[in-house]
This record gives sequence, C-alpha cells and structure tokens, in this order.
Amino acid sequence: MADFARELKPYIRDIPDFPEPGIIFRDITPLLGDAQALHKTIDALSAPFRAAPDHPAERIDHIVGIESRGFLFGMPLAYQLGTGFVPVRKRGKLPYTTISREYALEYGTNIVEVHADAIKPGERVLIVDDLLATGGTALAAMKLMETLGAQIVGAAFVIELRALDGRSRLAPYPIHVVVDY
Repeated sequence: MADFARELKPYIRDIPDFPEPGIIFRDITPLLGDAQALHKTIDALSAPFRAAPDHPAERIDHIVGIESRGFLFGMPLAYQLGTGFVPVRKRGKLPYTTISREYALEYGTNIVEVHADAIKPGERVLIVDDLLATGGTALAAMKLMETLGAQIVGAAFVIELRALDGRSRLAPYPIHVVVDY
C-alpha cells in the first residue's frame, strides 16, 4: 500500500491555516477530480474487506459514512462491497427520529446524529470517513452505532494524520488507512 500512498499524495493538497490558523487542511478535491486516482482510492479502501462475503465472521451489513466527505467514499464502497449505506449527519439534517452524540474537534465541538432505526441490533458496520485526525468524529459515530446495537467491524479512512493520534482513541477497533501524514 505504501507505493499507492506515494501515488496518491500528489492529489492531496495542503491548505495552510484553514479553517483556523495553525491547521493544515488536507484538500482531497484534486483526488476527487481525477478519475484514475479516485478509482484507485476506492479500490484501496475496499481491499481489506472484499473477502468478507465469503467469510461470515467478517461480513459487513452497512457502510456508515460520516458527513460529508465520508459520504463521498462510503457510497461507492458500499456499492463495491454489496452493502447498505447509513449516513451519520450533523445535527438537524435528518428528517426522522434520531439519536445524537457530541464530540470534540481539534478546534471546537460538534454533534452528529443518525436515524434511530438505521441499524438493527447485531448488524455489522464499517465506519468510513475521509480523514482520521483526533478520532472524535469517528468515535462519536461508533458510539451511535453501539447505542443501536451494531457490531463495529472497524473503520476505514483515506487519510490519517498520525501526529494527532486519533487511532488510539478508536482502539480496539481495526483501522484501515490509505495515506498517512
């Protein structure tokens, strides 16, 4: 995967001081705009999970995409793996009965929600987002899924910012990352 990560890094640009001074934003817009890079990214995200239908213990019932960039990668991943898709959205965006969870960002707090009937107890889910930083958003999504009775298979991210150590907050769940910084 290291060679692939080197291939992808030119499609991820650094935007300094966004959204606040001192933050380097990893912009995936060039990656999304390049068909070949996008295709390779989805293939790399799905690679560890493709055998799951042949191994019932590793089956995935739903991809859980976190708003909004998690939707961009979660939907094609769900399609490729033959699973359903569940959106975890920011507060006030879902029209039906929801459950919510507050979490900390590098620069503040936020709240995410999911429909209360999105997952049946015992269903197996994979959390997907574009970026693993401090792990707060992914952990909030995991806690929402656990509240609904889901079994969490793990989490998959396009980018990980290793210095922020979000991976440790998501232990003991398996984490799959395509590119790290």
